[in-house]
Amino acid sequence: MEQETLMQRIKEKDPIAFDTLYQNYSKSLLGVIYNIVKNEEVAEEVLQDVFIKIWNKADTYSASKGRIFTWMLNVARNAAIDKTRSKGFNKDKKNLSAENFVDIIKDNNNLNNQVDAIGISKYIEKLKKTCRSLIELLYFKGFTQKEASEELNIPIGTVKTRNRNCIGNLREMLLN
Repeated sequence: MEQETLMQRIKEKDPIAFDTLYQNYSKSLLGVIYNIVKNEEVAEEVLQDVFIKIWNKADTYSASKGRIFTWMLNVARNAAIDKTRSKGFNKDKKNLSAENFVDIIKDNNNLNNQVDAIGISKYIEKLKKTCRSLIELLYFKGFTQKEASEELNIPIGTVKTRNRNCIGNLREMLLN
């Protein structure tokens, strides 16, 4: 089913179209969410919230502003970041035992398969190292631009410019 038709049917509250959307994108979105929250149960919970938001706010999607996956990725990324900033999440994180961290490391080996369900990693690998590290921080690890600036030890204006340029380069690769 074509993406625009699929989204139009979701805007009309077609459950079959929604199921198709979930089947096509849930693994990729789960990978992105997991990369931010670092907890499988929380990631699955956030994923469910994301799809509820997509269902309820489908009418806010505009094809002129970008692709469906990009829009959904932003919804997922923002929901995951909101979750990590919540008081409950931070309180639970303080109570984690060392066992949980071992599990996270083990589960993280499969993360690339989840994130790459749409094949994006082969394009990201073609970008310059500066772009790869910035995209990893901003989009896969959930850093804010300010946090990325501090992590990379570069001015925030440089982060913003590089981010815009790197995403432009990635978009160009995907369209060609």
